[in-house]
Amino acid sequence: MQTAQTALWVVVLLVALAIAFDFMNGFHDAANSIATVVSTGVLKPGQAVLFAAAFNFVAIFIFHLSVATTVGKGIVQPGIVDTHVVFGALTGAITWNLLTWYYGIPSSSSHALIGGIVGAVIAKAGASALISGGIFKTVAFIFVSPLLGFLLGSLMMVVVAWVCRRATPSKVDRWFRRLQLVSAGAYSLGHGGNDAQKTIGIIWMLLIATGYASSSDALPPTWAIVSCYMAIAAGTMFGGWRIVKTMGQKITKLKPVGGFCAETGGALTLFLATGLGIPVSTTHTITGAIVGVGSTQRASAVRWGVAGNIVWAWIFTIPASAFVAAVAYWISWQIF
Repeated sequence: MQTAQTALWVVVLLVALAIAFDFMNGFHDAANSIATVVSTGVLKPGQAVLFAAAFNFVAIFIFHLSVATTVGKGIVQPGIVDTHVVFGALTGAITWNLLTWYYGIPSSSSHALIGGIVGAVIAKAGASALISGGIFKTVAFIFVSPLLGFLLGSLMMVVVAWVCRRATPSKVDRWFRRLQLVSAGAYSLGHGGNDAQKTIGIIWMLLIATGYASSSDALPPTWAIVSCYMAIAAGTMFGGWRIVKTMGQKITKLKPVGGFCAETGGALTLFLATGLGIPVSTTHTITGAIVGVGSTQRASAVRWGVAGNIVWAWIFTIPASAFVAAVAYWISWQIF
């Protein structure tokens, strides 16, 4: 049995691992915020990552911690989580993130984390230990968020095309180069608001499981909230350039007007999901919006083969990270 001092150090190390995951989340998903604004030439890459990181952090003042509550209290039955489960969950998520980052695949850090939690919990106590409502919402939005992003992105493109039908192409380009700064900022705000809260949620889950917080607490500790928002902003500053290329150039060629419509459609989707407390994939959302914008021009404007490969990565994310998490849980339980 662990002593109190040993338990504290275990908690500290797991919190550090969670912060590392959050940093990697920002690094991995930076492309979601900046790919369109870089590919259209509105901002240079260095400017774009600083811009996105600033809005990632500003989200701390905008959004209620509904997503953190879902992850921290709404996915696993009380009393099931322990340090081995958290270690397994984070290991599964980080491993999948590294693999997909290396191959330039814009998979979901969010669903990698959810998959990690699911895999570690099932390895410990079986599927009955999961809260079906929280899992259902998360899994449903694997499909809802890209479809909603697609719908809003394409609708925005149609509306803009109608409003600007009498304007010259040069004037439209000039307007939307400015407006894309607004849409990119809004999307980065939604990215920080939804994604940072997932790590806050798993730290909160850990603190409750180890007795350093109470399940009756309305909010997680302030230090956890600030640390996670700072970590995701720092990760975004370093950027994930392999994925930027896929998101900004390989799926479809974007002009500033298309970038504006994709980012606005994606941002609206993220604002809705965060308000409802649903941990969604910013990757799925912006990809759906980009495809929606491209498809309004002509179907051939979208490289469907690239989009198809991305969808396969989405499908495999939860089971793959769950498998790695289950193995990591078993190893942790055996050794410690």
